[in-house]
Amino acid sequence: MTTNFLRTAVILGLLSAIGPFAIDMYLPALPTIGQDLAAGTAAVQMSLLVFFLSMGFGQIVVGPISDMVGRKAPLYFGLALFVVGSIGSALAPDIGWLIAFRFIQGFGACAGMVVPRAVVRDLHTGTEAARLMSLLMLVFSISPILAPLTGSFIIEGFGWRAVFWAVTIAALIAVFLLAFGLKETRPAGHRVGSSFGSALAGYKFLMGDRNFLGLTFIGGFGISSFFVYLASSSFVLIDHYGLSPSVYSVFFSINAVAFFAMSQMTGMLAERFGLRRVVRVAVSGYATVMVVLLAVMASGMDQLAVLASLLFVGYGFLGLVIPTTSVLAMEDHGEIAGTASALMGTLHFATGAVAMAVAGVFFDGTPLPMVIGIAACAVIAFGLTQLTLGRGREVAEAAE
Repeated sequence: MTTNFLRTAVILGLLSAIGPFAIDMYLPALPTIGQDLAAGTAAVQMSLLVFFLSMGFGQIVVGPISDMVGRKAPLYFGLALFVVGSIGSALAPDIGWLIAFRFIQGFGACAGMVVPRAVVRDLHTGTEAARLMSLLMLVFSISPILAPLTGSFIIEGFGWRAVFWAVTIAALIAVFLLAFGLKETRPAGHRVGSSFGSALAGYKFLMGDRNFLGLTFIGGFGISSFFVYLASSSFVLIDHYGLSPSVYSVFFSINAVAFFAMSQMTGMLAERFGLRRVVRVAVSGYATVMVVLLAVMASGMDQLAVLASLLFVGYGFLGLVIPTTSVLAMEDHGEIAGTASALMGTLHFATGAVAMAVAGVFFDGTPLPMVIGIAACAVIAFGLTQLTLGRGREVAEAAE
């Protein structure tokens, strides 16, 4: 593992973390924002939902552009737009303006989500790609581990608006790293033939690729279960269980540690057992744990310790699912890596936004609707895994 390999992972991870950082620092402030701007829970959650929507659907545009003009230019533009949205959010006078600037901020953040995956595919395939993706996610883990803690301290000391000034500074640091630490991985010679027309053809091809769609939605429903948790956890843990924003942040970070610690085993397990087998076992474990959690909560055992323990174990399994499905889905699409990454990211976030919206409709202040949403996503991911990577497909796995 070379110094260049590690440097690339660090920079890509930090670029990818900019958007989630703007989510995770923001979570402890949701109840406070509602009080300060005289907005209901649904309106406050909408400021989170529009961020997801713009960050998700923006990828469908930015991905093909990165195939046409290279990887770095879209990152510069996205970071600039992110800064505009962040400053606007910090100055928003009411919930309507906050929602509007969060939409702009999310569109800017989408470049940091879609382009790093394409860069990984530009540089590596197979187990090496899985190693780089897992290292990228290790750096990416700084967001859900440190961001809620940092956000809670900033909110308690300076108010929720200071969160947006903090992410503005983070984006400016990212611009510096991009300028001096990351080379262009899509040289001009590789861009020949890339156009919006070829992107549309690529999207049409990918939408007919059962393997790509199956793997994308396995990861998508896994991520969606986490999105449901993101949208509801601050209200459940702070309002229902009575945790302070600081303690909530610690609780949130513990689950993130499980996710990203397990993701670091991806390369080793993939090399020993194959990527497809790792996905099957990890999704099965995740679905089993979440169904058990649902059964326990539905029986009336509303205890924070039970919720915390089973989420910790479940998100450990999920940490193996996300990098492996991403690598497998893009394995055969190196020539249109930006387009493939864009479609994958858009489908992930669209699925997550729908899951968040549905869970929000049924949210009643208790953990049960949140747990139902998480378990439903996990079970769907399990079903898709059986259809896409079932044991009847051992011939495909043997060809790895």
